[in-house]
Amino acid sequence: MTGIADTGFLVAFLNRRDRHHDWAMRVAQDVDEPLVTCEAVLAETVFHVGSAEHVLALLREGLAQVDFDMNSSQNRLETLAKRYADRRPDLADLCLICLSERFTSRPVITLDGDFRIYRRHQREAIPILMPP
Repeated sequence: MTGIADTGFLVAFLNRRDRHHDWAMRVAQDVDEPLVTCEAVLAETVFHVGSAEHVLALLREGLAQVDFDMNSSQNRLETLAKRYADRRPDLADLCLICLSERFTSRPVITLDGDFRIYRRHQREAIPILMPP
């Protein structure tokens, strides 16, 4: 299995006290190639877990990899920011929507219910993997 990693998933994976830790561990066991993500997600994850070392280890160990270029995506990010202004999306969410538009067969692995509302290519639902 592969996918697109959001902050909540990575935080739950790294934090044994997180209520979704067991779910995140089960998901991670099924990962057979690195999950794609962006720098904004990694920065949020560092903030929440308090350790850049642990977050960088996710990259080194191959659970995740950065595969997003903000420079080439800036216009799309601005369009999405305007479209979803009422939801006040953070930069990480906007980047993940863009990643979902590129990697159409990969679900966003998230705890964020806004991904049920966000759309890629204006109208297409984004596949998501969330805890039950």
